[in-house]
Amino acid sequence: MPKAQLFITCLGDQFYTTTLQNMTHVLERLGVELTFPSGQTCCGQPLFNNGFEDKTRAVALNFMHAFEKSDAPIVGPSGSCVSMVKHHYAQLFPVGTPEHALAVNIAARTFEFTEYLVNVLKISDVGAVYPHKVTYHASCHYLREMGLKTEAKTLLGAIKGLELIPLNEEDTCCGFGGAFTVTFPEVSQAMMNNKVNHIMASGADTVVTCEPGCLMNIAGGLHKAGSSIRAMHIIDLLAS
Repeated sequence: MPKAQLFITCLGDQFYTTTLQNMTHVLERLGVELTFPSGQTCCGQPLFNNGFEDKTRAVALNFMHAFEKSDAPIVGPSGSCVSMVKHHYAQLFPVGTPEHALAVNIAARTFEFTEYLVNVLKISDVGAVYPHKVTYHASCHYLREMGLKTEAKTLLGAIKGLELIPLNEEDTCCGFGGAFTVTFPEVSQAMMNNKVNHIMASGADTVVTCEPGCLMNIAGGLHKAGSSIRAMHIIDLLAS
């Protein structure tokens, strides 16, 4: 039986608890034995992105110590948070130190949810049924830092009844970008409006993404535009 550790992320913990529950349900349905390291906190990405590397180290160490007690894969519902652990932790610590070695070890077994399903478990069909027209937004970290180009679409393509509708500029940023949306609100707003306009023009009744931050931004933009299009995390769709 495969084993995995749940990395729930801050936005997941604060705003998308149902998505986290669905992530658990899907993985357990696939026969994965799950554990939840209760000592986990933020991965440190907000601090790191704003240049506070010294403060990020303490947060990263706490995260690594929480997950080092098991050698099982670490699975999270966010490409940006997973990318922080996978691609930036090691650079926080000098090469040759125990902390750097631990960061490399943790990074090697940390996976985004769809990546874990498709590339580790080798599963594309989880038994989901969703008879709707769905379009897909490729979030920035998921696509560019993680290099995940086909995993989400592989899973969507196996859902019974789902019609995948192309989205114009699917890989263009939605404008969230973490602190970017606060630092440059006017630019962020313009980018979000562009994304929402493309979604509404697609003819889909549902838009799916793999990133809680993008989901929050797009859902808010659709609501503000008075659209009835439903914004969903791919995990929630796969649990349907």
